[in-house]
Amino acid sequence: MACPRCGSQQVQVVSESETKGFGAGKGCLGYLIFGPIGFLCGLCGMGKSKSTVFRICASCGYRFK
Repeated sequence: MACPRCGSQQVQVVSESETKGFGAGKGCLGYLIFGPIGFLCGLCGMGKSKSTVFRICASCGYRFK
């Protein structure tokens, strides 16, 4: 595999993950509007993560899939 920008063979595969958490502000707002059910609904979305896999050229730093 070669870098599409510079043609270097020094390419590394990297995985990056992002976790979406539960904010205290959203929980309080949900509680004020919907009561305890709003707070529990906010907890349902807690801890969801999204992973992205891409390649980085060690020579020029270009990121690509």
